[in-house]
Amino acid sequence: MYGKMHSACLYGIEGVMIGVEVDLANGLPQTNIIGLPDSAIREAALRVRSAVRNCGYRYPQQRVTINLAPADLRKEGSAFDLAIAVGILTTSGQLVMPSAGKTLMIGELALDGSLRPVTGVLPMVEAARKAGFGAVLLPRGNAAEAALIGGMRVYAIDHLRELRGQEQPDSSVLSADAAKCSGAPGTSGETDVTAHAGEQHAAGEPGGVDSLPFPVTTDSGAGTLSQPVMALSLEHLRYAPPVIFSASVEAADILKEDYSDVLGQHHVKRALTIAAAGMHNLLLIGPPGTGKTMMIKRLPGILPALTDSEALEVTQIFSAAGKLKDAQRGLIRERPFRSPHHTISGAGLIGGGGVPKPGEVSLAHRGILFLDEMPEFTRSVLEVLRQPMEDHVVTISRARAAFTFPARFMLAASMNPCHCGFLGSGHPQQRCTCSPARIAQYRGRISGPLLDRIDLQVDVPRPREWDLNGSSAGMSTADMRARVAEAQAIQSERYRRLPIYWNSELYGASLRRYANPGPEGARMLHSLLENLGLSMRSYDRILKLSRTIADLEGAEQISSAHIAEALQYRNLDKAPAGEEYES
Repeated sequence: MYGKMHSACLYGIEGVMIGVEVDLANGLPQTNIIGLPDSAIREAALRVRSAVRNCGYRYPQQRVTINLAPADLRKEGSAFDLAIAVGILTTSGQLVMPSAGKTLMIGELALDGSLRPVTGVLPMVEAARKAGFGAVLLPRGNAAEAALIGGMRVYAIDHLRELRGQEQPDSSVLSADAAKCSGAPGTSGETDVTAHAGEQHAAGEPGGVDSLPFPVTTDSGAGTLSQPVMALSLEHLRYAPPVIFSASVEAADILKEDYSDVLGQHHVKRALTIAAAGMHNLLLIGPPGTGKTMMIKRLPGILPALTDSEALEVTQIFSAAGKLKDAQRGLIRERPFRSPHHTISGAGLIGGGGVPKPGEVSLAHRGILFLDEMPEFTRSVLEVLRQPMEDHVVTISRARAAFTFPARFMLAASMNPCHCGFLGSGHPQQRCTCSPARIAQYRGRISGPLLDRIDLQVDVPRPREWDLNGSSAGMSTADMRARVAEAQAIQSERYRRLPIYWNSELYGASLRRYANPGPEGARMLHSLLENLGLSMRSYDRILKLSRTIADLEGAEQISSAHIAEALQYRNLDKAPAGEEYES
């Protein structure tokens, strides 16, 4: 006797369809799982046997062989338990599931037959949709996440016994809403349970949770099948409203962090606006307590929301990493902001492990990676950022496979100007005690090639006395966000036919076409290239930055003024350590 179910696993952050083949043959009772399973999958035989028996089913007293195809791909995790259990029950004739051929099954079984949620559901369901599957059967704890993928019917159960209809509730106690949303006859149609979550995404309209579309029949024990028994009519998946910590509107407003709270630092706000408008890498340099960290932490507030395709990418990464905690609110719409501690390892930053998982650079995909006190990170950890900052992907190779993770992020970092932190503070009581050699050693913790990849290197001096009266707050978050949105709209229109979202992503022929400085600007750039000893990478990054400054001004052509402003943000390229603070 042979049967086949369909499940899935993760390969990096991508879902891969796996066929779960079950063969029952005469011989000594034993269960073998083949197809390069890991320890968790090999132990599934014991979990499934106990779950099947504790749910009142009969576990076959035969030689049971379970093959996970394709057999040359290593599999890991506990998501195959449900497919293995259903495959054994259908192959042994205890269940009949006509639609199982196009239904994805994922979920971990407990020994009593209850289902536990698993990680990585979103990319698995997306892979099934691309493969032509129309439904997914999974634990109720993963239903909200699976419902984010349009074009898929989501069937959620809490227990394996529900496939026999043994836990069917009294239909009279079902509310009208539950009956309507579960697709019960006589209702006005299907309801999208994630409609409140936001816009549709590229995969289509998010789905709901329904009853199983096929009758499930059970073995009567006498060798014949009983009359069909309808499966449990699943209750509507409830979505909890977002919790807002606010007793009143005034309290919520007080808790908001706004750039209007920052006194002075107008040139830093200007640099932050430019960085957000083009997703350029940024480094703030200044004495302690000047607001570097505070201003960078407000940076997500001026960035535009994720587009539909970007939101799906980011949500899939968090799902694969097991960090999608609140799928009921829909796709992640806010750009990620990751701020790892300086003790992080290289594997934690870019990803790794025996079975590689996404690191912080991938969790910051389409968002911001913030490195506070950048020189405190070890040199080896910082150097691993060079390749992802240039290629926007991370490739981790192992003996059996190579995994590629997306890493298109904005690097935002802060640092002190010297080891003691007071170089250039301008205060008589806080004078720098570092020698030029010690300053150079401190700056040397960040390599030249890494600094070359940072577009804006901005000094953050100690605020002047007249800035502390609150009259010079300058631009607010709303003002900065409006300017960024205008510049981003210009870029969206310009690159609508290219796989480019931001000016920072320009390269090669597209850079020469869209960031052409004109004859006067080109002469200025060539002169400065020779005088300052800038690299060709710096040359290209200055052009990208100039393009963003021109977009903020609404200018079609890059002028020499735009190039001059872009050049002034390359502070660490202008002079040896400490000279930029000399009067």
